[in-house]
Formats: sequence, structure tokens, C-alpha cells
Amino acid sequence: MLTTKTKPLQQLLKQSPYQAYVYSYPHKTAYRPLNPPIKLAELWTKQDKQSLFLYIHIPFCEMRCGFCNLFTTVTHNEDFITQYVYTVQRQAKRVKAALGEASFARFALGGGTPTQLPLHHLETILNIAEETMGANLQHLPISVEMSPETADKDKLQLLRDRGVDRASIGVQSFIESEVLATQRRQSTPQVKAALTRMREAGFPTINIDLIYGLPGQTVDTWLQSIQSALHFQPEEIYLYPLYVRPLTGLGGSDKEWDDIRISCYREGRSLLLSQGYTQVSMRMFRRVSSLSSSTPVYCCQADGMVGIGCGARSYTDTLHYSNEYAVGSKEIRDILQAYIQTPNETFDYATYGFQLNIEEQRRRYILLSLLSDEGLNTTAYQQRFQSNLYTDFPELTQLIDLELATPTEKKIHLTAKGIELSDTVGAWLFSEQVNQLMQTYNLK
Repeated sequence: MLTTKTKPLQQLLKQSPYQAYVYSYPHKTAYRPLNPPIKLAELWTKQDKQSLFLYIHIPFCEMRCGFCNLFTTVTHNEDFITQYVYTVQRQAKRVKAALGEASFARFALGGGTPTQLPLHHLETILNIAEETMGANLQHLPISVEMSPETADKDKLQLLRDRGVDRASIGVQSFIESEVLATQRRQSTPQVKAALTRMREAGFPTINIDLIYGLPGQTVDTWLQSIQSALHFQPEEIYLYPLYVRPLTGLGGSDKEWDDIRISCYREGRSLLLSQGYTQVSMRMFRRVSSLSSSTPVYCCQADGMVGIGCGARSYTDTLHYSNEYAVGSKEIRDILQAYIQTPNETFDYATYGFQLNIEEQRRRYILLSLLSDEGLNTTAYQQRFQSNLYTDFPELTQLIDLELATPTEKKIHLTAKGIELSDTVGAWLFSEQVNQLMQTYNLK
């Protein structure tokens, strides 16, 4: 049995279903300085490295949206970007040396906005992934995030030529007044032109991010945005609820959006299902015709992640680590400046992170499995941890009793209602230790 108890689920269900976006575990605000630092070569020796995820973080954007709490800055110039890319190269060399022989099953460029980089720097980053880290770009699923402002023809062509097969664009809304309310300058013709260029470039998978619960948004305008997205026949669509986060441009608002967000979620989900999409998670919808794949297998519950760049996180079974995290613009700039000045030998160590004992490893496995359409495989859990799922976590029966999940002989799947409440279910699975660390974290 797990050593720490979980709050009664019914208690959490009385709160807003939009407390926080749960997409991984533990949350980055549970990370702390590691004393002493942990040598990467020793850490990765103990990890299976046959199916890793390579992630490179580009922390630059043209503008900062009011809802954003990502590690990114709009204060940069060509010289600063050059220094950053050079530091990514330095870090990659040290990490690869510590990693040793490894195989990558996935690669992603995120941020920030990777396509904010000038063309030659974007090419350098791709070279780092392939030549320094050893990722075979022509044979891996590769995803790159972009914005309508930066998705120009030359960058799209470069990405496609180098093997990128998934282009993800943050549109948020096709209604200009709604986007403007989030302190984002974006024209609808500009968005549509970018999506047209992305289609013409030949990306096999295009993803469009949309946000519901925006100031001034109604269910009708929300559905208009989804219909506008469907015009481009994207293989994937992500529907994100708006969260008001501390230290972001919208953090001072006290407007209650629960009812509108729930209505938008339900109507948006219904529309996408009627248009031939299947629901992969609370946020992700994929066109049924795009489901088959012969690419290398990566399992987020079990396989590791190698993060390069300031703001990237790395995952092993027993340690998650990264640079320090901030939301405030000055604090982000200070962290980036410290990253650029990092001596080569410091990149040989993990200095900031969270160590996962066996209980935390089990919680992570359960959370990531339950929140996806694959569900929680009880047999796979038994094989991985040599332990019975219901003995370790008897509280899971609460999900079944509340009709938020249904059990089969080998799996537990969330019901439609459970998927709708994914962020509540995910937060319910957090340990007391992680909750305490998150609550005492000093957000900068």
C-alpha cells in the first residue's frame, strides 16, 4: 500500500474543475535544488536508453500572451539568441557524453516559439539534434511548435526537408477580439495564411491549439473557431481551457468561468466527435484517419526524456531535473543569462529537480495512464512494479464508485465524465509531499 493517503475525491469534486493543468507528474513547482548535485553519467547508466524522447527548448516569443506561464521571453536580440544557441550546443555535447549509447524514439522542439529563431539558427538546432545528440531525424516522429507570425515559407520548408512531420500552431481563437483580450496581437487572415502555408509545405500532421473560456467568448463564438479550424482539416486539435495563473497578464482577474468553460468543452467535444475525430485525452482530439503509425514506440509512463536548453526538463525513472523555473520576465531573463554563462563541466550534473521514490514512480505511472485514452493497464502495472494496483492504491475504487472510471479485466478507463474532470482526477493523485512542495514554492 502507498505510504501517503490521498484526499477523498468527492472533496475535490466540489471545487472548480479548473484548478490547474495536469499534464505530467510531479509538477515543476515541486522541484528543488539538488544537494549534492547528481552526476548525469551515473544517473543515465541506470536508465533504459533504447527509446528516449529528445526535447530542445527555445525560450523566445514575439509577444507574451496574457494567459501564458511558460518559460519564455520576448526580450531578446540577435546577439542574445546567438549566445543561447551556442550554449545549447555546449550543453548537448556534455549531455551526449554523459548519456553514452542511446536511441531516440521521438524529438520535439518547443518553447516559447522555436520558429522565432532566424532560419540559420533554426537549422543549427536541428543539426545539434542530429549530429551532436545522434537523433535520426528522417526516421523519427518530430514535432515543432510555431505561431502564425513566424510560420514563414522558408522555415516551414527547412523543417519539412529535415524530417519534421508534425507542425503545431497556437491559434487560440479565430475571433480577433477574443485574442486581443489576452493581450495578443493576431489577425485572422494572418492565421489562415499560415495554415495554408503549412498545408502546402506537406506536413503529414498539423495540430491547431484553441483555448476556451477567453474573455468575451461565448459558446457560439467558440464553435465558430472550431469550425474555422476544421476548414483546414487538421489531423489533431487541442482544446485548452483558460486558466488564470499567478504572475501572468490575466492573473489579476477574479471572473468565474466554470460554467462557460464546461459548456464550451462539451459542445466542442461533441462537434469534433461528429466530424470524425476521436478523443485521446481531455484536451487532445485526433482525426480517426490519422491514427495508424509505424514509427518507433515511445511510452511516456516508462521511457526517459532528455531535455536540452534552458527550460527543458529531463526524466529518468528516479529523477526529474531541469533549470530553475520562473514566470516573471526579469526572473526568466536572469535564469537565461545564468544558463548562457554556465561552465561546460556544470552541464555534467543535475542541480535542480525532484527525486522519485518507488511510491512517486507508481503515482506517475497511474496518472499518465489514466489521463490518456489507453487507460491504466493493471497487468502492465503488475509487471513493472511487481505489485498489485489495488493493493497499492485502493482509493482508485472511488473513481469507479463515482462513475468516473470503468474497470475491465485488464484495464481501467476514465468515462466521458472522468475525462471531462481529468485535471481534478490528476490533482487527486498527487502525493502529500508533492502537494506540500507545490504549495510552498515561491513563484518568481
